[in-house]
Amino acid sequence: MDYNDAYANGPYIEGAEAYPERWLNASRNWAFVQGANGRRRDGLPYGGSGRQRFDLFYPEGEALGLVVFVHGGYWLKFDRSYWFHLAQGAVAKGWAVAMPSYDLCPDVSIAEITQQIASAVNVVSEMAEGPIVLAGHSAGGHLVSRMLEPGLLSPDVAARLQRVMPISPVSDLRPLIHTEMNADFGLDEASAAAESPILMTDRLDVPVTVWAGADERPVFLDQARWLAEAWDADHVVEDGKHHFDVIDALVDPGSDMVRVLLT
Repeated sequence: MDYNDAYANGPYIEGAEAYPERWLNASRNWAFVQGANGRRRDGLPYGGSGRQRFDLFYPEGEALGLVVFVHGGYWLKFDRSYWFHLAQGAVAKGWAVAMPSYDLCPDVSIAEITQQIASAVNVVSEMAEGPIVLAGHSAGGHLVSRMLEPGLLSPDVAARLQRVMPISPVSDLRPLIHTEMNADFGLDEASAAAESPILMTDRLDVPVTVWAGADERPVFLDQARWLAEAWDADHVVEDGKHHFDVIDALVDPGSDMVRVLLT
């Protein structure tokens, strides 16, 4: 197998180069409106570095609970500013939504990013009452899956978890050892196994729905299936969606993805 090609999404998505600017514009526009309405808190710290910050979006009235969305980018790129618009569906349904950034490889390891996201969830949990739902895309799907390791989250926060939704997740990091990206990841067999959700035999008893697009690259369909099988979790493969647009449903409060996420 050519692992570099297998784990490359952009070359197999028409117009892939336009997606980041599209995401950023949609994100900025929606966040501006939320800020103008007094329903956004931006740049709140959860850790010491400049990237350890989150934005929080509130619904009208008292929030029913809290969604934390963790972005992807192979632990190598992007930050929260590209994804604010994905909070629309949950906010419209009455939930608060937090979106953290995190430090990136190679400045930190994937294991350190996992710890950062755990810190983010613990801090964000103090900003809204009620149940907590975690969702993440791609590398973010890996990170929210890792939150189910006992002890990563505080006991009070773990007790509030209602659902975890890894979207197009990387659930087994061991194949990434064979990619050029590993020059930045620095993974070996032991560290890759330690960070692989499919190998987490001890985990919190929280409902999990693994979501992927039917037009994903074969390895991402495998990664989603492996996690669903390892955890005996619900598994949705959405027709007509690929790795870049499978998350679009989070914008729509009437979508199946939002309905399942908040159930």
